[in-house]
Amino acid sequence: MKCYELQGPNGIDGLALVDKPVPEPGEGQVLVRLKAATLNYRDLLTVKGGYGSRQKFPLVPVSDGAGVVERVGPGVREFAAGDRVIGSFFESWLSGEPSEAKMRAALGGSVDGVLTQYRIFPKHALVRTPEHLSDIEAAALPCAGVTAWSAVVKLGGLKPGQTVLTQGTGGVSLFAIQFAKMCGARVIATSSSDAKIERVKQLGADFTLNYKATPDWGKKAREWSGQGVDLVVEVGGIGTLNESIRAVRIGGTIAFIGVLAGPPPSNSRLPLMVMQQQRLQGVTVGSVEDLKAMVEATAVHKMKPVIDRTFSFDQAKQAFSHMESGTHFGKVAIAID
Repeated sequence: MKCYELQGPNGIDGLALVDKPVPEPGEGQVLVRLKAATLNYRDLLTVKGGYGSRQKFPLVPVSDGAGVVERVGPGVREFAAGDRVIGSFFESWLSGEPSEAKMRAALGGSVDGVLTQYRIFPKHALVRTPEHLSDIEAAALPCAGVTAWSAVVKLGGLKPGQTVLTQGTGGVSLFAIQFAKMCGARVIATSSSDAKIERVKQLGADFTLNYKATPDWGKKAREWSGQGVDLVVEVGGIGTLNESIRAVRIGGTIAFIGVLAGPPPSNSRLPLMVMQQQRLQGVTVGSVEDLKAMVEATAVHKMKPVIDRTFSFDQAKQAFSHMESGTHFGKVAIAID
């Protein structure tokens, strides 16, 4: 089989296409022929060697993949050859609260990922692909989809009639818009591109803000929503946290996910957050149980992830470069065939 491997933190050019033997599934294991993968910002950081001490080398990168069961090992009755499946981001986090042990096996980081033609999965880490989704669409779900689900539904607890604010047009943010509308909530969406703003309106955004043209977007969001928004899906990180604090109502929640916006401003509004009893909720993907719940909701509502562009397997480096450019709208995908 062919797979991509990182020998060290050498950037996109350090991705090497190598040959390896196809592995054999053991007790309780499933051999999956990967058909598609999608990229997250975390994958780009990993390729650049900027994702912390748990990163190992050599490493098969990328966490999000979907494919078809090739064969199963002894003791596996839940799946059979030909089943379409999705792999969970954290293989050892089956359910319940997170822990160090449960979060130890993160695909494409602490363990090999899915930028490969074949991969062994433990049977408990696989979820069946919804029939209405292609393999490319299904491959968008494990990280970005579950992260948005956790932020909006599981941890955010969004209710009908409430208001959520999303940032930008990456995978997590677009999933958050879709899940928020699924919950019957109102959505304020921000972007730096007027063209992308028109596209988020088509996804259901009720109010939009160009954060470059309106640097005080947090204030504007608070004014539009009345008393402030109930939930912010914060993918910018410390660099955008001040405006998120401005946007959130007293007692509201900021689901803190990303690191896209750079260093913090000097005039931090964190004291205001305390005074307004706002909650800063860290979100790190979710469990296999969360993936199953999100997949079931996706199937019931026939929801489809937004795919920006699909690259062939031999164009993996171009896929990473395209993501790095920041011009994408939704998920950047790689077809593995």
